[in-house]
Amino acid sequence: MGRSSWLLLFLFSLSQAIITISQTSNPQNITSINIGVLYTYNSIIGRAARIAIELALEDVNSDRTILPDTKFNVISQDTNCSGFLATIEALQVLEKNVVAIIGPQSSGGSRILSDMANSLQVPLVSFSATDPTLSSLEFPYFLRATQSDQFQMRAIADIVDFFQWREVTAIYVDDDYGRNGIAALGDELALRRAKISYKAGFAQAMDLTDITDLLLRVNLMESRVYVLHVNPDSGLAIFSVAQKLGMTGPGYVWIVTDWLAAVLDSNGFGLGYGYESVDADPKVLNLIQGSIVLRAHIPDSDLKRKFVSRWRNKTGNTATGSGLNAYSLYAYDSVWLVAHAIDQYIKTNGNGINFSTDPRFHDVNGSALHLEILKIFDGGEGLLQNMLSTNFTGVTGQLQFGPNRDLIRPAYDIINVVSTGPRLIGYWSNYSGLSVVSPEILYQKPQNLSGQSRRLYDVLWPGGIKQQPRGWVFPNNGQSLRIGVPNKVSFKQFVSRGSNSGSNSNASGFCIDVFNAAIKLLPYPVPCSFILIGNGTVNPNYDDVVNMVAQNELDAVVGDIAIVKNRTRIVDFTQPYAEAGLVIVVPVKHDSSSAWAFLKPFTLPMWCVTVGFFLFFGVVIWILEHRTNEEFRGPPKEQVATIFWFSFSTMFFAHRQNLLSALGRFVLLVWLFVVLIITSSYTASLTSILTVQQLSSGIKSLDSLIASHDPIGYQAGTFTKNYLIEELNIPESRLVPLSTIKEYADALMRGPQGGGVAAIVDQSPYVQIFLTGYCNFRVVGQQFTRQGWGFAFQRDSPLVVDLSTAILTLSENGELQRIHDQWLNSNGGCSSENTDIESNRLSLSSFWGLGYKRQAYRRNYGTAICSGSGVRYSTEKMKFCVLVI
Repeated sequence: MGRSSWLLLFLFSLSQAIITISQTSNPQNITSINIGVLYTYNSIIGRAARIAIELALEDVNSDRTILPDTKFNVISQDTNCSGFLATIEALQVLEKNVVAIIGPQSSGGSRILSDMANSLQVPLVSFSATDPTLSSLEFPYFLRATQSDQFQMRAIADIVDFFQWREVTAIYVDDDYGRNGIAALGDELALRRAKISYKAGFAQAMDLTDITDLLLRVNLMESRVYVLHVNPDSGLAIFSVAQKLGMTGPGYVWIVTDWLAAVLDSNGFGLGYGYESVDADPKVLNLIQGSIVLRAHIPDSDLKRKFVSRWRNKTGNTATGSGLNAYSLYAYDSVWLVAHAIDQYIKTNGNGINFSTDPRFHDVNGSALHLEILKIFDGGEGLLQNMLSTNFTGVTGQLQFGPNRDLIRPAYDIINVVSTGPRLIGYWSNYSGLSVVSPEILYQKPQNLSGQSRRLYDVLWPGGIKQQPRGWVFPNNGQSLRIGVPNKVSFKQFVSRGSNSGSNSNASGFCIDVFNAAIKLLPYPVPCSFILIGNGTVNPNYDDVVNMVAQNELDAVVGDIAIVKNRTRIVDFTQPYAEAGLVIVVPVKHDSSSAWAFLKPFTLPMWCVTVGFFLFFGVVIWILEHRTNEEFRGPPKEQVATIFWFSFSTMFFAHRQNLLSALGRFVLLVWLFVVLIITSSYTASLTSILTVQQLSSGIKSLDSLIASHDPIGYQAGTFTKNYLIEELNIPESRLVPLSTIKEYADALMRGPQGGGVAAIVDQSPYVQIFLTGYCNFRVVGQQFTRQGWGFAFQRDSPLVVDLSTAILTLSENGELQRIHDQWLNSNGGCSSENTDIESNRLSLSSFWGLGYKRQAYRRNYGTAICSGSGVRYSTEKMKFCVLVI
């Protein structure tokens, strides 16, 4: 066989192998595949999507590794930003037996067409519909090849929390895209103890007059943090009107969703795309300067750079005309997603691509819609599953769906618009939160969502200022803060009705002066109007007053409001400006010492036993010593006297006899130790009897208060009652409400037997005022709670932080103490300290019994003269002298 024959045989074998491979990858010999594309041609997103889809179509059809011998056809229709037109255009596309539809562009159109896709089993793949609710199980045939707004709103909520703002105003287009996005923002803010204080929705077709009216209403609100969530084609009109109204200057904050990034990129400010256009309009930057903008994070890669280069070549090296933005990259990857899924479907499905009719699709009552043309794609479920399992790397990065059918690893660039253009200040990812490190690097590290890891570069805010805006002002609606003030019956040093009728002078007292002093330290004016709560004859219930704040009947409460657990659940408190722990007050007896007080330390049995032991000790020593010790010998009368003298003289360690026996000395040593204990105990007991006040109540501490069954008084309207019942488990039947200082004193003086109380439990500032005027009561035990008084505001009120700082300033500069001394230091009355001093002094009458003895001894033994520290005895028989001072 010649060379030509071998060559022909080789070429024939090669052609057969190619045919075999082709039949394996395309067993049904499908020559063309139709997919539909629905978007708005004349829009910022649509113009970018058109070029991207064209480039993707060229790449798919030229790539022999995917869909070989199969032409990938795209049937495009213009939806013109209309849900109705989108439905009509979708029907026209579906007539051509498409196996999938890329689009529609809007969230509203996607919601409408999803029902149609469910019925015809044709998957929808949108590159720009970001409505979070489209991920629900209601739309099984809808997929999005872009990020859901659920993650974008989570990123915005993290930014709000990072700058410690608590309220935002949402400005949004009032359609599915806008409403559901803002609803997701509200949920995310609630998780961070923030909220949307005002929602300003507007129609898509709103003119400049309507926008002006809307922004004027927004400007009357308290929040100055605006979240703008609109469409790219109408968003700049909002900024234009806001600039004319002065709402883009210092003090304002604008956080804008990714629509503005699409506008910036399409106008030549291509941050991250490798070029900027010299034709970029600087007026756009002037409108939005200082704004914080989010843009879908697309990691840098060779595929992305090649795509941008091809884009520039195709559009004539200009970004302004081409409209390259993030959505164009998602549109490019959407085509590849569908192509990969169809290729896998053809390889694994031997039945090919088939459509079937449904008898339910027919014209009714002579209609000419020709619904019978619509057919069900039999392989729709399989193709959908192939899409969900797709995992490839496109120009936007890794394209893979998670369990919730959203793209994995959502991330955003955080951009600050300055005079020179967009400036990257950080990133946000669902994996790591806010950071200045790119998500690709953080994905390689352990997850860290702690607050310490959050960081952004410095922001240049609207008006060109570097200082972070406060984020709120008082509403510009002519209304003052409604400040509730308890109108009490007693303890008016703290808070009471003022003497004047003005809104700011109808309340006075220590608490009011502290509040006014703190308000003056704020760097902005705070219009306030005091509203008295209560009629002045009965103390108002403080829990009810705090509830009025929680229910928006009041903006705040100023007064002696204790910071307790149940109240902190519904309102926010400032830094405490006074300590107010609970203490126990009981009555005391001022008993004067009796003439025979020196006998009271020991009871009669104790006296008898003590004397008996002294005599017993003397007898024991006599037995041990009288045989050998001359001092214990003599006549019987003298020996008995020696026993008495030796035993009792040991009480004063004044015994003169020397002991000779070792056993006698040991017994004496033990006895002297016993005598030391007896005399020390006697002295301590006598001192207590003569000097210490005696409590007329059996309550000496918190434990005895709980254990007793006597009635307990408390101040009506305060939290004390609930604390005694809920925390100390004291029966409510034991508690007696009291309102005035006079009622306090009267109840304690009468005691339990007279219909009064055994003790009063109240906060320490009230007790100090009470004891200043009443000397026959005292505090027992320790302060057993650590509450403080603060000003109560509605939850998340921005005033709380600033007022807390002002209160700390008052404490540091001494102004708080000065106000305290002005209202609470009393020069009259008595104090517990002076009372203790008086009760500790002894008078001559305390010893008249001993003086009586002194006179008796004078008659028998002579006169005792005591002068200074020396004592001269006028007779040798005198055994002792009583010193009279």
